[in-house]
Amino acid sequence: MRRRDAATNSPKPIDWACVRRVLIVKLRSIGDTVLSTPSLIALKRFLPDAEIDILLESWVAPLLDGFDAVDNVISIGPERGAKTAAGRYIRKRRYDVVFNLHGGTTATFLTRATGAPHRVGFADYQYGSLHNHRLSSASDYWQQEFTHSAEQQLALLGFVGVPVEDRPKSRLVVTKEANAAINGRLPADISDFALLHPAAAFATKQWATENFARTAEFLASRGLRTVAVAASHESEVLKDLIAESKVQIVTYDDLSLPEITALASKARLFVGNDSGIAHIAAAVGTPSVVVFGSSNRNHWRPWTDAPNEIVFHPLPCQPCPGYVCAEFGEPKCILSVPVESVLAAIKRLL
Repeated sequence: MRRRDAATNSPKPIDWACVRRVLIVKLRSIGDTVLSTPSLIALKRFLPDAEIDILLESWVAPLLDGFDAVDNVISIGPERGAKTAAGRYIRKRRYDVVFNLHGGTTATFLTRATGAPHRVGFADYQYGSLHNHRLSSASDYWQQEFTHSAEQQLALLGFVGVPVEDRPKSRLVVTKEANAAINGRLPADISDFALLHPAAAFATKQWATENFARTAEFLASRGLRTVAVAASHESEVLKDLIAESKVQIVTYDDLSLPEITALASKARLFVGNDSGIAHIAAAVGTPSVVVFGSSNRNHWRPWTDAPNEIVFHPLPCQPCPGYVCAEFGEPKCILSVPVESVLAAIKRLL
């Protein structure tokens, strides 16, 4: 048994036999949403007859289209008044238990706004006192120094009695609509391909485009075509990739998140930067090679049973917030990852 005494207060225990409605609050990005799915899976199998809802930001909510471990996906948009409207709506839902898996100010205030008798979060959250079940840390719960993002979230569930010892892996569903859309867009001559994602949120996480071009050329030598994806505002990265490569690359910068999920599920291999797209690929069981720079590898590595490798150049300053490189002036961590290391990882997976 894991420790259950890692709390900062002693609220009344949750009577799970009486729980009929649970909310998970996770207001973040693509990767964060994908990594909330293990918690949804654990909750639904523990409470198969209860309603399990999740509150997400509207732009990322489609990721959970068709997901069978959640009953309702509630989204909050960027519009003025959206937070207030969301607060009123979730209060009317009369949840028995709310898990705050995010910890930001908005997420915490919305958790409190539910009026739920049981509100679960970490003790170090800002305004953490608005939760009445507070876990000191995921490390205390799991009794290990380093914890993955998925483990941190699962720890909050386990802390209040939800069975999580097997640490479920991330999972997404490929919808029929998204699958049909991708089938209609992929060129007819592409059947065996690798999916590349050469973009990233920060320069400290973005491997050089010319390195991805060399990767595409290597994949072609192994009989694999390359398909690359990025967001519409990252289209220049895709153009540069095509210009740098000596082989043909099919690119998309206009796919929806469900369509990217469907595309990733069809790929023989994923190669990309540490990003939300990498987590999507892992969640549909695609073998993955993920290139890491400034990110915390223990926290953000693929959370999957599918074959995967992470490639990085170790430096004493890792991990760091990643907004800028304060140590060298340029992101030496990601710039120093050699193409040969990524190609060797690809060979091992293929």
